[in-house]
Amino acid sequence: MKVSGAAFAAPISLLMLPKSYRLKNQSAFIATYKNHHIISNEYISIYIGKEKNDSLLNTRFAFVVSKKVHKRAVVRNRIKRLMRETVRLAIKNNELDNINKYISIICIAKSPSSGVGYKAIKSSVYSLLSQLI
Repeated sequence: MKVSGAAFAAPISLLMLPKSYRLKNQSAFIATYKNHHIISNEYISIYIGKEKNDSLLNTRFAFVVSKKVHKRAVVRNRIKRLMRETVRLAIKNNELDNINKYISIICIAKSPSSGVGYKAIKSSVYSLLSQLI
Protein backbone atom coordinates (compact mmCIF):
# COMPACT_ATOMS: atom_id res chain seq x y z
CA MET A 1 0.00 0.00 0.00
CA LYS A 2 1.32 3.44 -0.89
CA VAL A 3 0.57 6.86 0.47
CA SER A 4 0.26 9.30 -2.36
CA GLY A 5 0.26 13.02 -2.14
CA ALA A 6 1.04 16.00 -4.26
CA ALA A 7 4.74 15.96 -3.38
CA PHE A 8 5.59 12.28 -2.96
CA ALA A 9 4.51 8.68 -3.06
CA ALA A 10 6.25 6.50 -0.47
CA PRO A 11 5.51 3.10 1.03
CA ILE A 12 3.84 3.34 4.42
CA SER A 13 6.66 1.35 6.02
CA LEU A 14 9.05 4.25 5.31
CA LEU A 15 6.74 6.65 7.13
CA MET A 16 6.40 4.58 10.30
CA LEU A 17 8.58 4.24 13.37
CA PRO A 18 10.55 0.99 12.85
CA LYS A 19 9.40 -1.96 14.98
CA SER A 20 12.75 -2.20 16.71
CA TYR A 21 12.11 1.27 18.22
CA ARG A 22 8.57 0.57 19.52
CA LEU A 23 7.80 -0.16 23.15
CA LYS A 24 5.00 -2.72 23.17
CA ASN A 25 5.06 -4.97 26.26
CA GLN A 26 2.97 -4.09 29.29
CA SER A 27 5.84 -5.22 31.51
CA ALA A 28 8.17 -2.76 29.76
CA PHE A 29 5.67 0.06 30.36
CA ILE A 30 5.39 -0.85 34.05
CA ALA A 31 9.17 -1.04 34.44
CA THR A 32 9.62 2.36 32.80
CA TYR A 33 6.95 3.97 34.99
CA LYS A 34 8.46 2.42 38.14
CA ASN A 35 11.88 3.91 37.36
CA HIS A 36 10.48 7.35 38.37
CA HIS A 37 12.87 9.34 36.19
CA ILE A 38 10.60 12.04 34.72
CA ILE A 39 11.28 15.26 32.85
CA SER A 40 8.58 17.52 31.51
CA ASN A 41 7.74 20.86 29.97
CA GLU A 42 4.53 22.64 29.00
CA TYR A 43 3.34 20.11 26.39
CA ILE A 44 4.98 16.75 27.13
CA SER A 45 6.24 14.62 30.02
CA ILE A 46 8.84 11.95 29.39
CA TYR A 47 9.38 8.87 31.53
CA ILE A 48 12.86 7.42 31.11
CA GLY A 49 13.67 3.77 31.66
CA LYS A 50 16.83 2.30 33.10
CA GLU A 51 20.20 2.58 31.42
CA LYS A 52 20.94 -0.43 29.26
CA ASN A 53 23.93 -2.75 29.43
CA ASP A 54 23.91 -3.75 25.76
CA SER A 55 24.54 -0.80 23.45
CA LEU A 56 23.45 -2.81 20.39
CA LEU A 57 19.78 -2.67 21.42
CA ASN A 58 17.71 0.29 20.25
CA THR A 59 16.01 2.63 22.67
CA ARG A 60 12.29 1.90 22.53
CA PHE A 61 9.66 4.65 22.46
CA ALA A 62 5.98 4.77 23.39
CA PHE A 63 3.52 7.64 22.98
CA VAL A 64 0.55 8.14 25.30
CA VAL A 65 -2.29 10.66 25.07
CA SER A 66 -5.05 10.22 27.63
CA LYS A 67 -8.69 11.23 27.40
CA LYS A 68 -7.93 14.02 29.85
CA VAL A 69 -5.99 15.78 27.08
CA HIS A 70 -8.93 15.78 24.66
CA LYS A 71 -12.15 13.79 24.48
CA ARG A 72 -11.98 13.21 20.71
CA ALA A 73 -9.88 10.29 19.51
CA VAL A 74 -9.05 12.13 16.28
CA VAL A 75 -7.24 14.84 18.22
CA ARG A 76 -5.48 12.34 20.52
CA ASN A 77 -4.28 10.30 17.55
CA ARG A 78 -2.99 13.43 15.80
CA ILE A 79 -0.90 14.35 18.84
CA LYS A 80 0.54 10.82 18.91
CA ARG A 81 1.34 11.00 15.19
CA LEU A 82 3.13 14.33 15.65
CA MET A 83 5.27 12.99 18.51
CA ARG A 84 5.97 9.75 16.64
CA GLU A 85 6.98 11.61 13.48
CA THR A 86 9.34 13.85 15.43
CA VAL A 87 11.11 10.82 16.92
CA ARG A 88 11.12 8.96 13.58
CA LEU A 89 12.81 11.86 11.78
CA ALA A 90 15.29 12.30 14.63
CA ILE A 91 16.24 8.61 14.38
CA LYS A 92 16.50 8.84 10.62
CA ASN A 93 18.82 11.88 10.86
CA ASN A 94 20.89 10.32 13.72
CA GLU A 95 20.00 13.13 16.10
CA LEU A 96 19.25 10.84 19.06
CA ASP A 97 22.72 9.51 19.78
CA ASN A 98 22.74 11.07 23.25
CA ILE A 99 19.74 9.02 24.44
CA ASN A 100 20.84 5.66 23.08
CA LYS A 101 21.95 4.63 26.58
CA TYR A 102 18.36 4.15 27.84
CA ILE A 103 16.19 1.05 27.44
CA SER A 104 12.86 2.82 27.02
CA ILE A 105 11.25 6.26 26.82
CA ILE A 106 7.54 7.02 27.18
CA CYS A 107 6.26 10.38 25.86
CA ILE A 108 3.03 11.52 27.50
CA ALA A 109 1.11 14.50 26.12
CA LYS A 110 -0.34 17.15 28.42
CA SER A 111 -3.58 19.08 27.92
CA PRO A 112 -2.10 22.20 26.23
CA SER A 113 -0.67 20.02 23.44
CA SER A 114 -4.11 19.50 21.88
CA GLY A 115 -4.12 22.94 20.29
CA VAL A 116 -0.57 23.22 18.96
CA GLY A 117 1.07 22.26 15.69
CA TYR A 118 4.04 20.21 14.59
CA LYS A 119 6.68 22.88 15.28
CA ALA A 120 5.65 23.26 18.91
CA ILE A 121 5.57 19.50 19.49
CA LYS A 122 8.91 19.08 17.74
CA SER A 123 10.63 21.79 19.77
CA SER A 124 9.10 20.38 22.96
CA VAL A 125 10.31 16.82 22.26
CA TYR A 126 13.78 18.01 21.22
CA SER A 127 14.18 20.20 24.31
CA LEU A 128 13.24 17.29 26.60
CA LEU A 129 15.47 14.80 24.81
CA SER A 130 18.40 17.24 24.92
CA GLN A 131 18.06 17.31 28.73
CA LEU A 132 18.85 13.58 28.87
CA ILE A 133 22.55 14.07 28.11
